[in-house]
Amino acid sequence: MKNIIKILIGLIIVAVCVCVGGYFTGIGAVDKKSKEPIRVVVEDGMYSGSVINLLQEKGLVKNKLAAKVYLKLHNVDSLKAGKYDLYKSEDLKTLLSHIENGDYAGDDVKLTIIEGKNVRWIAKKIAENTNNTEDDVYDLLDNEEYIDSIISKYWFITDDIKNEEIYYPLEGYLFPDTYTFEDKDVDVKTIFETILNHAEKNWSKYQDEILDKKINIHTVLTLASLAELEGNSKDDRAEIVGVFLNRLNKKMSLGSDVSTYYAFKVDMGERDLTRKELNTENPYNTRGPNMIGKLPIGPICNPSLDAIDATIHYKETDNLFFVADKNGKVYFTQTDAEHQKKIKELKNDGLWYTYE
Repeated sequence: MKNIIKILIGLIIVAVCVCVGGYFTGIGAVDKKSKEPIRVVVEDGMYSGSVINLLQEKGLVKNKLAAKVYLKLHNVDSLKAGKYDLYKSEDLKTLLSHIENGDYAGDDVKLTIIEGKNVRWIAKKIAENTNNTEDDVYDLLDNEEYIDSIISKYWFITDDIKNEEIYYPLEGYLFPDTYTFEDKDVDVKTIFETILNHAEKNWSKYQDEILDKKINIHTVLTLASLAELEGNSKDDRAEIVGVFLNRLNKKMSLGSDVSTYYAFKVDMGERDLTRKELNTENPYNTRGPNMIGKLPIGPICNPSLDAIDATIHYKETDNLFFVADKNGKVYFTQTDAEHQKKIKELKNDGLWYTYE
């Protein structure tokens, strides 16, 4: 009996050694002498397991099972979409590090959309980084057939964007992030599709909540775009949305400067608005006439996920006013008298905006 136990223990040890050896062999380099790059394209939304399948198809992985065990052991899940030049001389750890770090192939094109930027800014960036012009962007946005196609494809895009008074139908819907494309010849339709697919992936967690609350997603994005530009933190933005909703319920105008600048296609800091502009009727100008109890007709920038979350889960408040100092700190007040007093204090303390 003792001999049988010894034999079993020996077999177990041998099996463990074989498995461990097989694992480390399986995640090793396929060919340490190879110097030929192999082009691998990781698609947006591709899971780590699918990336391993792709690497095996390209002959870059020795053993798929060992590679997937490696994923579990090292909790690899932050792989970045893009185009990579990889080598058979690299082990699995090195191959995956390239994809985790975004070590893209040289001819890839990166397009970064920054939170709070509008379509005019994005159109310029597309023109700067690809072989498209700004007019190519605007032409696609003016294409009714294209707009109808994306409305039918994405749950979060509705007929609201077809209002003729909206400047750019996809304003607010272009999710801020860094996107990678194969080369400069990528067309605007592909760029928008990549961004909207990424938006859907990030916004899907809110879908049931939005449907349950019967919240209009266009309204959410409009409020979020205002809060994005008016506040500097998620908490401030949540309370700013609460203030805006209070003003709407009390049939007050929002009086938001950021919407007024957008109305006249002037970027904040570019110049001051004239008194005539402030008083001009425009569906984006919440300081203008006939905007009592109304939101702008649509989003005025492309808000961050934090701003959208802050809008859906806004802070209930009794405040009706807010003002920010030149350092971005936001102060909330309940009455106009308190509001004016706070502005006076900020001016006296040297914390008010001044223009040269």
